[in-house]
Amino acid sequence: MAACSSGTAGDASSSGAASSNSSSASSQPGSPTPSVTTADRSPFTGRPNWVAKPVMVIKIPNTGRAQPHAGLTQADIVYVEEVEWGLTRIAAVFSSNVPDVVGPVRSARISDIELLAQYGKPIFAFSGAQQKMQPVIAAASLFNESAEAASQAYFRDDSRRSPDNEMVRPKDLLKLAPDASVARDIGFQFAVEPPPGGEVANTVSVRWPDSHVSFEWKTGQGYVVSFDGNLAQAAEGGGQAASTVVIQYVKQTDSGYGDMYGGHTPLAHTVGTGQALVLRDGLVWKTTWNRPEATGGTTFTLADGSPMPFAIGQPWVLLVNDQMKAVLG
Repeated sequence: MAACSSGTAGDASSSGAASSNSSSASSQPGSPTPSVTTADRSPFTGRPNWVAKPVMVIKIPNTGRAQPHAGLTQADIVYVEEVEWGLTRIAAVFSSNVPDVVGPVRSARISDIELLAQYGKPIFAFSGAQQKMQPVIAAASLFNESAEAASQAYFRDDSRRSPDNEMVRPKDLLKLAPDASVARDIGFQFAVEPPPGGEVANTVSVRWPDSHVSFEWKTGQGYVVSFDGNLAQAAEGGGQAASTVVIQYVKQTDSGYGDMYGGHTPLAHTVGTGQALVLRDGLVWKTTWNRPEATGGTTFTLADGSPMPFAIGQPWVLLVNDQMKAVLG
């Protein structure tokens, strides 16, 4: 279960460069963050009054013409992963809340298979996948609820431009996979108060060859999300904001897959160990992530070996090639 400190849940995250002369977190060094393991808090967000519900992962584009996103603000966890040509794409995890509509929906990538294994056997919603990948999806521990397999749950929004106009009704997908795994511990820990040792920061950004994802800390809002220099938009009104931002540096290799134009699909290795920046409450910590096996969760630990607690709310996890560097400021 999620480890959470007692108190009122709130959203707070931060980002920034960890410099030797920056101020440390409000917690005093040596004073551990109080936390308790409670069965009524979500293992995905740390929010209280939680009831275990099925897990669904939906692939979503994050280009400008994919805006505004429908339903993304209700996701429990948001992953950002690199695809062909230095573009990025979102894998949004839903469980606690199921929106009426989510989208736009786009295609699956090979990195999704390993990433999703830690969720048991979730519903996987995507527009499609290349023929070469179909046997891999069929063999994976997931319910294939793509637009091809569950066409009755998908529709085209004529107010949007193709191909970023395919939408899905998640509640219809739930009816098709009643045995999907429910939310469970995936290694995340949560606490209302940040741990000691964080350094003051306000922004974090990652630039891929053709994608730029950035976050700016706003008190009372969390990390406000921007794509390619423009504020992310929600179809329900307003923007997107994260409570915690994780820059998870992963080994990335050529997957052997690609698109019809010659672009190579990278494979993000999310099993193993590596470095990660965790940002919350206007502060940043250097941590180590560890996931020994595909069916297990991912933990984040501080230099002293203690767990790094996320802020209560929606975490965004950016899977970043370990040869790249996030810019903190």
